[in-house]
Amino acid sequence: MPESKKRKKNGHEVADDTTLPRWTDGIPLSPSWWAPTFITLLLVGLVWLLVYYISGGQYPIPGVNWWNLVIGLSVMMVGFIMTMKWR
Repeated sequence: MPESKKRKKNGHEVADDTTLPRWTDGIPLSPSWWAPTFITLLLVGLVWLLVYYISGGQYPIPGVNWWNLVIGLSVMMVGFIMTMKWR
């Protein structure tokens, strides 16, 4: 197969685009435990809220009433914030 011609700009050959650095160069990757942790937090928060609603507000911690909502949503929020730092 014939090779395509190089682009020219003002009579000079332009360098290949493959030499440009990627925008992700220099950004460190997340540790291997990061993704399982935030997925677990999201699921634990979801299960917490489901148990609260299914039990009619009696569980997972009896006696704290609507604070169970705050706890479940807080756990989910920590997991969501972790997703934004994942690379």
